[in-house]
Amino acid sequence: MLRCHLIAHVRHKPRALHTSSILRNTGDLYDPTKIERPSDEVDVCIVGAGPAGLSAAIRLKQLEKERGDGKEIRVVVLEKGAEVGSHILSGAVIEPRALNELLPDWKSHPSHPLTQPATHSSMRFLTEKSSFPMPHPPQMSNKGNYIVSLSRFTAWLGSIAEEMGVEIYPGFGGSSILYTDPSKKVVKGVVTNDVGISKSGHIKDSFEPGLEFHAKATLLAEGAHGSLTKTLVKNFDLREGKDPQTYGIGVKEVWRVSEEKWKGGEVVHTMGWPLDWKTYGGGWVYHMSDGLVSLGLVVGLDYANPYLSPYREFQRMKHHPYLASLLEGGERLAYGARTLNEGGLQSIPRLHFPGGALIGCSAGFLNVPKIKGTHNAMKSGMIAAENVFEQLQASSSSQSEDGIDLSGYEEGMKKSWVWEELKEVRNLRPSFNTRLGLWGGIAYSGIDSLILKGRTPWTLRTKISDARHTKRASECQPIVYPPPQPPLSTDLLTSLSLTSTNHEEDQPSHLRIRRPSSSSSSDSSSSLSASPVVLPTAEALASHVQTNTRDYASLLGHACPAGVYEYVEASPQEEGSWKGKKLVINAQNCIHCKLCDIKVPTQDIQWTVPEGGGGPGYSLT
Repeated sequence: MLRCHLIAHVRHKPRALHTSSILRNTGDLYDPTKIERPSDEVDVCIVGAGPAGLSAAIRLKQLEKERGDGKEIRVVVLEKGAEVGSHILSGAVIEPRALNELLPDWKSHPSHPLTQPATHSSMRFLTEKSSFPMPHPPQMSNKGNYIVSLSRFTAWLGSIAEEMGVEIYPGFGGSSILYTDPSKKVVKGVVTNDVGISKSGHIKDSFEPGLEFHAKATLLAEGAHGSLTKTLVKNFDLREGKDPQTYGIGVKEVWRVSEEKWKGGEVVHTMGWPLDWKTYGGGWVYHMSDGLVSLGLVVGLDYANPYLSPYREFQRMKHHPYLASLLEGGERLAYGARTLNEGGLQSIPRLHFPGGALIGCSAGFLNVPKIKGTHNAMKSGMIAAENVFEQLQASSSSQSEDGIDLSGYEEGMKKSWVWEELKEVRNLRPSFNTRLGLWGGIAYSGIDSLILKGRTPWTLRTKISDARHTKRASECQPIVYPPPQPPLSTDLLTSLSLTSTNHEEDQPSHLRIRRPSSSSSSDSSSSLSASPVVLPTAEALASHVQTNTRDYASLLGHACPAGVYEYVEASPQEEGSWKGKKLVINAQNCIHCKLCDIKVPTQDIQWTVPEGGGGPGYSLT
């Protein structure tokens, strides 16, 4: 209903650039180049209603009000989740530094969710049966911070943005980039996803076209490894001279624990077991408000052993005596997983392109040693908004030939406390990528964080992607995981039921095996980059199955935290199979973590946005 209402709204808006009839004959084969879409002109289009995107939108409206001339800055925020916050997942302990700058009176808002201050922080090293305290690095201090559901925090920010006049459209994923001309030199906006297309690629009677938002400035706030961000990074070579971005996968649950075991405000981080000394990662236990506890495990996706399962590592972690005693008698309420940027300062790409910029985790501002990024993401959105406002003030036309120039945003970031913070810790995460593994990283990061504080003349570099860190199965030892022992640990599908994940069954898979000749970018046309429904060839499927089953122990079958990928028995004659194996993609299970797109050794999985609103329905995460 929202989609129909918005299309009608765009069709009849006086400022619409183009109102068109919509080509949709039920049963026709879908071809995006033949679909006429409603279009609308806005000042700023933001893709992603997370902390970065919403902070940018709020700051723009604040500046509009401060200007005081009554001229509106039209700000549109597109969100692929069914509701603001429904696709947001994090620990989360929030440092309120950026929030204090953006909304100095936030504590006076009666509905704000930051009700549980962090009261005590500690760090423990786990062995299989015991644990002992570790020195707590100063960067991990949580004095003045708050433990919160980031999903609820984001929903609250969304409500403030809407009160200020920001237009937020949940259920509208940004599926493709619009350019001013076929040369793709200037971005002029975004296209939302078409819906009502069958798995076979035919138009259904429920078909609704995507919308074109033509914007003077386009800000991408998609989060880690966003599909449009990948497109623009490649098209404008934004990563030239930068290290490859690296990632971790965070797997988490929320429990309601017994009243006598709940310690509101306590923050505990762990290292060691269940991961081995060659694998980067660590756990957390955050005592939230109302008797809830957030706990989880982050595993660096540069892990080598293709048999490793982040989900099952986390499940067995809960059987450690320290955690088992906490959770005994409790109730598990939520589950989720998401990738997070770990590359740090060295991996931040050029932040601007003609017509727009990357903000938040689309750029990668997570402070890995702190395990916090919300404050940095928000600050990046605020600085970008200020530069956008300045450029809009200076420009009298709707868009210059060269597009809006947001290079001032990048300059502003480099002068901000975000850059200073990331520079200080730039060597800590890479220090774990030596032959000494965990022990070398602990030794180096201890000296650097406690004594040197980043004041070194060198910067440790990351040279290869997470996918290339994966070893062949023949070089690794298979990992035998214990069977689930409910209620403490369960099988994956039982956990998945707690995510409220839902996708329309009869739609093209948003997880695609690329054809051998296709580009890794989702762009496929000159000015409109929406791709037609192209099913993978039997050759591409067979090649994927051959390499991933023969050489990498069917890695995605172990790694995916939602059971999306299965390598199952097949007849030798079946198209796309190899030696009696085929790939089954259960796209309806996908919780949008994007691990597959990052970690698969063949680098032939392409994650795209599904039909509007599809995906997890987080609220406690």
